[in-house]
Amino acid sequence: MKIVYCIASVYNPGGMERVLLNKVKYLCNKGYKICVVTTDQQGKAPFYQFPQNVELIDLGINYSLDNGKNPVSKIFSYLKKRRLHKELLTKLLFEQRPDITVSLYPSESSFIPDIKDGSKKILELHFCKFFRLQYGRKGLLGLADRYRTHQDERIVKRFDKFVVLSNEDAGYWGPLRNLEVIPNAALENKEYKSDGTSKRVIAVGRLDYQKGFDRLLKAWALIPKELTKKEGWHLDIFGQGEWEKMLQQMIFQLGIEESAKINAPTNNIWKEYAESAFLVMSSHYEGFPMVLIEAMSCGIPAVAYDFKCGAKDIIIPQENGLIVKEGDIEALATAMEHLIRDNDLRAKMAANAPQVTQRYSEQTVMAKWENCFKSIL
Repeated sequence: MKIVYCIASVYNPGGMERVLLNKVKYLCNKGYKICVVTTDQQGKAPFYQFPQNVELIDLGINYSLDNGKNPVSKIFSYLKKRRLHKELLTKLLFEQRPDITVSLYPSESSFIPDIKDGSKKILELHFCKFFRLQYGRKGLLGLADRYRTHQDERIVKRFDKFVVLSNEDAGYWGPLRNLEVIPNAALENKEYKSDGTSKRVIAVGRLDYQKGFDRLLKAWALIPKELTKKEGWHLDIFGQGEWEKMLQQMIFQLGIEESAKINAPTNNIWKEYAESAFLVMSSHYEGFPMVLIEAMSCGIPAVAYDFKCGAKDIIIPQENGLIVKEGDIEALATAMEHLIRDNDLRAKMAANAPQVTQRYSEQTVMAKWENCFKSIL
């Protein structure tokens, strides 16, 4: 069986890129032929090393280069690039002749069902239904966000399968004939385990609006100085992105430069999880956050906002982590302080955390994907 995956790029160290890599490795080992098609690779090398027999093709559309333009120019440029995107992807699919084409919800989702190359089309959403609205943008861009969210409800119905990552998100879409829930897999981790002695709190993700690290830094500034200065508790954020300079400035403005630090992405995030006490997620929205299940597999609990979607599927409050009201900075600070001070609770949650790999094992999740492929062919 041959599968084409469509994604914006694979040069970022993001969760969606890791999920795709893990999925592709598994399918290659099962004899599938895989091609990964990008639009915005911009000549950069993939952050993660894909198997040698995976074909990587970039169409050179580069939607992301328009991010700094004014709203009118951005909309016109997007429409022009989408037209080119459709032409090039149509040509490629007729050349590749895949059995299945999977869109990871970049721009081709609006037109890919119209490409009659013979492949079955799957739309795979790695965010929640309302991801376009989370930015709260105003003016023309806000109008475009609301329009596209409304259009999403029409678009998803046109695919042979529409896959979401959580039961929570499935509920927002309602009863669709093609809807299926397939979460991300939690790879079994035997090498890296926390010993429970660390005084580090870890956060991982792209430095942008979605991950809400500005909210995390404000919450961290509320942690009593006796815990940071005297006892040595500190916060390490791992990531890169357009908010890096702004977040660095926030650290100094809040006076937490001695206990909070932004670190470059790493290829071995497992090691960093294992050298931490617990994970914090301050996101505005997610689909099914990989960092949660990765961190838990290393034996550390999590504190997370009640964002849409995924946290409630993964975290069992008081058992393997804590969930606080979305956007409540004081509640986030209180939850972090609670875990820092309560060694027994932290140890209990740490012991329970690795059980997440049983609920979302690679074998279980990938069996769902293979059944999905077979059911539409």
